[in-house]
Amino acid sequence: MLNLKGKQVYLRALEPTDLEFLYQLENDTSIWEISGTLKPYSKKVLKLYLENAHRDIYEVKQLRLCICNSDDTCIGLIDLFDFDPKHGRAGMGIVIANSENRNKGVGAEAMQLLCNYAFSTLNLHQLFANILEENKASIHLFEKMGFEKIGVKKEWIRTSKGFKNEIMFQKINANES
Repeated sequence: MLNLKGKQVYLRALEPTDLEFLYQLENDTSIWEISGTLKPYSKKVLKLYLENAHRDIYEVKQLRLCICNSDDTCIGLIDLFDFDPKHGRAGMGIVIANSENRNKGVGAEAMQLLCNYAFSTLNLHQLFANILEENKASIHLFEKMGFEKIGVKKEWIRTSKGFKNEIMFQKINANES
């Protein structure tokens, strides 16, 4: 049986009531560099997104879930993207919104829950992530969760301060026969 609940957090589908959280997170310019965002999102656009968030991963090639704590508060988002069922792979991304919720194991637990779902329910062979070289916290988290560094994309991300390298990580499903 699939379980998207851990000791500290659980994962759930996006709800219409997540509009304000999504609005704050998507318009947080401090994470635009890692998310590839170039402009602010309006509440109208995000409301339309939420109205379509129920669509199947096989149709839209992505899945975004809320990371909720034991108080049922959404503290972050975790995604599968570039879903490729033919080759059995997807990208994974995670963001914990407020710094006070970071470095407490919630990100690792959310990743473990989503990895289990990806490998057992979606029958994926591998997951991948692309992380800026300077994002030491994310690199540590993904390595802790069994992702291996497989390469570096040199000068891959353009920023206001020049180009930055992006590290590629990959996790192969160890439970496949």
